[in-house]
Amino acid sequence: MGHEPRVVDVAVGLGSHDLGVAAHCAALYRAGLFTTLLFTGGNSPGTLDWFPRGEAIHFREHAVALGVPDEAILVEPRAANTGENIVFSREVLADAGIVPRSVLLVCKPYMERRAYATTRKLWPEIEVTCASVPLEFEEYVTTIGDEKLVVDMLVGDLQRVIEYPKRGFAVEQDVPEEVLAAYASLVDAGYDGHLLGAGAQTP
Repeated sequence: MGHEPRVVDVAVGLGSHDLGVAAHCAALYRAGLFTTLLFTGGNSPGTLDWFPRGEAIHFREHAVALGVPDEAILVEPRAANTGENIVFSREVLADAGIVPRSVLLVCKPYMERRAYATTRKLWPEIEVTCASVPLEFEEYVTTIGDEKLVVDMLVGDLQRVIEYPKRGFAVEQDVPEEVLAAYASLVDAGYDGHLLGAGAQTP
C-alpha cells in the first residue's frame, strides 16, 4: 500500500503462517506507535502445524518474548479468514471498551491491499494504515524458507483482491494491466496452490 506507519489508537496483527508479523508488531510497539495491540486468528489448514494453539496465541507469546507487555495485548482467537479477523477484532475491542478511530493493520507484505480493502468494506468508519516487514521479495522468501508457498499465496491474495468485491467481502481496488498479466503468467506456471477452488476457500 505504500503507507507510512504512524501513531494510531490500536494495532491489529493479522494471523497467518508468518511469525514475522508478530515481530514487526513488537518493533512498532517499541517505536511508540500504539499502546494497545490485538492479535487475531485461530487456525486454517495451512497454519495448524505451525501454530497448533492458534495463530493469535502464538503471535502474542512471540510479541511478549520481544518485550511487549502482556497487559498491552488483546487476543481474538476464533477468526478463520480475513473478514472474520476484522469483524471479530472489532467485537473484542468493543468488549474491552475500546472504540478506536484509527487502526494500524500489520500483516504479510503481499496481504496489505487485501487487508485494506476488507477493512474499508467491513469497518468503513475507521482510519486504516497498513504495515508489514519492509523486505524485498527475495529477502522475504528467505525468511519463510519456501518460495513456492510465498508465490502461491501472493497469487491467491491477488485473486481475492479481484474477486472479493463481487462477493461483498471487500471494496474494489484498481489492478494494473501489467499486474494482471503477471498473475496470469504465474498461474500458467503452476503457482495455483492458494487459488479459490484449489486449496484455501475462505475470505
